[in-house]
Amino acid sequence: MKAVTIGLVALTLAASSLSSCKNSKLSRQEKGALIGVGAGGAAGAAIGKAAGNTAVGAIIGAAVGGSAGAVIGIYMDKQAKELEKSVEGAKVERVGEGIRMTFDSGLLFGFDSAELTSATKKNLDNLAEVLQKYEDTEILIEGHTDGQGTEAYNQKLSERRAAAVAQYLRSDKVARKRLDTVGYGKMQPIASNDTEAGRQQNRRVEVVIVANEKLKKDAAQGKEAAVLKK
Repeated sequence: MKAVTIGLVALTLAASSLSSCKNSKLSRQEKGALIGVGAGGAAGAAIGKAAGNTAVGAIIGAAVGGSAGAVIGIYMDKQAKELEKSVEGAKVERVGEGIRMTFDSGLLFGFDSAELTSATKKNLDNLAEVLQKYEDTEILIEGHTDGQGTEAYNQKLSERRAAAVAQYLRSDKVARKRLDTVGYGKMQPIASNDTEAGRQQNRRVEVVIVANEKLKKDAAQGKEAAVLKK
């Protein structure tokens, strides 16, 4: 059996196990460790892309699993709670060993614009403050649009919006090396583009937060106290 097939089977088994444990007493970090073990890096990223959600794929692809993954999960749990308290207008989700934040682009930008609003800047200031505290992470910022307009125009708009968020976070002293951006235009809708409500959901910016190599190494070496010092 090819390696990719093995990865797909493993992820299927892991997903099945998680599904059967939805009402169990497993903590989120324990479930995160299970995802990491089942998926593996390349397989996790590929499955996320195939499922039409590259944010989830990026998190699964970065997972290490096992006891190290459980420690990273605790670190992310703490960070997610602070983000929920500090940042308004964003949905904060714990996924595996990472965090996904989803901003309605209407809360970030004016119509058909990549200029940040004043209210948005305050929210991003709060986001930057938490990111600075939890410095052992990498951040991917994804821009998405609705289905109206040409593919080329939406692609450029999504890229400009993701870049605007990253640039503002850099101005708030979030290290440049931690930040990456990508635009997906209208390729990844999460709702129907046939209604305004659906189009509004599709116009969004997603922020993906995963462990960096230092955090992974510390967790793998059993340096739990160092990892959870925050």
